[in-house]
Amino acid sequence: MATQVAPAERGATRIADRVVAKIAAYAAREALDGVPDDGSPPHATVTVHHDTARVRISLELDYPADIGTQCGAVRRQVTERVRTLAGMEVPEVAVQVERLHPARTRGTARGRIR
Repeated sequence: MATQVAPAERGATRIADRVVAKIAAYAAREALDGVPDDGSPPHATVTVHHDTARVRISLELDYPADIGTQCGAVRRQVTERVRTLAGMEVPEVAVQVERLHPARTRGTARGRIR
């Protein structure tokens, strides 16, 4: 006859830091309206301790734009997605803007203006 083992005694699931980093990077991409034309996608580094993840996101943004609003949207989305998909609390999401890509005006010739 099989004996029942209590859920707490069955073991634990551990999610690797790199998996949480991929979730965070994808969530940052979701929060932005795409990657700048000649830019790189967001990159995340994560430190996990028990059920808590501290996240650092590096990203590139189009400019001019409301940088504070975009960074806030990234923080909220990363926090929500990591909590939902990995079951971890996220007390800190540091957003680092690596580069701003100036908007190019369509139809303008390059070079000096006379």
